[in-house]
Amino acid sequence: MSCRAAEKEFIENMQDTAIQVSHLTKQYKLYNHNRDRVADALGFGKKAHYTEHLALNDVSMTIRKGETVGIIGTNGSGKSTILKIITGVLTPTSGEVQVNGRISALLELGAGFNMEYNGIENIYLNGTMIGFSEDEIKAKLDDILAFADIGDYVYQPVKMYSSGMFMRLAFAVAINIDPEILIVDEALAVGDVFFQAKCFHKFDEFKKAGKTVLFVSHDMSSISKYCDRVVLLNQGVKLGEGKPKEMIDIYKQVLVGQYDPNAADEKKEGEKRETSGGGVAENPDKLEYGSGKARIVSYDILDSSGKVNSTILKGSECTFRMSVEFLEDVKAPIFAFTIKNKYGVEITGTNTMFEKAFLEPVAKGQVKTISFRQRVDLQGGEYLLSLGVTGYEGENFTVYHRLYDVMNMTVVSDKNTVGYYDMNSIIQVTDGRME
Repeated sequence: MSCRAAEKEFIENMQDTAIQVSHLTKQYKLYNHNRDRVADALGFGKKAHYTEHLALNDVSMTIRKGETVGIIGTNGSGKSTILKIITGVLTPTSGEVQVNGRISALLELGAGFNMEYNGIENIYLNGTMIGFSEDEIKAKLDDILAFADIGDYVYQPVKMYSSGMFMRLAFAVAINIDPEILIVDEALAVGDVFFQAKCFHKFDEFKKAGKTVLFVSHDMSSISKYCDRVVLLNQGVKLGEGKPKEMIDIYKQVLVGQYDPNAADEKKEGEKRETSGGGVAENPDKLEYGSGKARIVSYDILDSSGKVNSTILKGSECTFRMSVEFLEDVKAPIFAFTIKNKYGVEITGTNTMFEKAFLEPVAKGQVKTISFRQRVDLQGGEYLLSLGVTGYEGENFTVYHRLYDVMNMTVVSDKNTVGYYDMNSIIQVTDGRME
């Protein structure tokens, strides 16, 4: 490719790009004492007075215009750091960030606000920082105030606000100032349940309008619902990016310390797992991991007649079964199932600890078969079933064996209601006012 052609391709790609992060690194110096900080600043001595900490280590990603991208990871993974660099709050140690569009950011409490100013003054301050004129902000002021709904407190210094009032105002400004790019850090659910509902509704509108959204959240349901793509960070390193469901499954492995980056490439011969019969299809792309103290060796779904069948009539009973072989002694195993929709949102599930159904030790070599029987009142559609055997070793939660999305279940229904679950309402209409 010629230099001119390469330059043309780069320009075209950037026109479609909202945020380009290239080889971003952020390094901090950690000091044990303030005197060490002073000594380092003054250049005293040849010995280093600090230890180095990499909050971000060579992270790259591209956010396209109109995309909603989530960033997930454990605490200390660098999620907030990368947002602060993108918004200009922090300067990277190395690497670069290119932003193509006007940004509105909702970061941690206090970011972008002057504590001595009142609410009105801070609205104008934030608007001008984004690039709006005073007249443009004035035109949006009524919408911002109506959304925040904090009454006369808007005329008081924000240092007097509760954290809930502060976040209501901050979110109202960020979402109503009409930016091209919205960046949110753990702030989609603030205030009471009614304000939370209003926030999510506004967020839906923002997304449908084709705006670019980048947000950090520990709420995996929100990540699954809103994101087109997810970036997973761990200890400052990008572990991967992809569909929400895929990244969330890996994230859950990271949480329990059982993530193996080479597991997807390993082919273990002679480990084909058996089901109890025909009628239940095993997912070839299931996610599997665990410590190896126990192993789920078979599983199936039974319909109301006791036959192996993954197609279940809504309102009928079904049974999820699994057989678990114990390869070591386990003090108190916990057996569990979870049902998710095809987007990876967890709909329901339970385990033997919640149900107080089994709290006994199991010896090496034993096999246990666990049956979960329940009435299926889910809406008609396709669902994924996950199985697991876990437990506590001391205070540490341990996954012995987990199978994510191992089987499909189809619920057949001739009546649907709203959401995922049918409460089987009995409706009565009478004359006159209620007493």
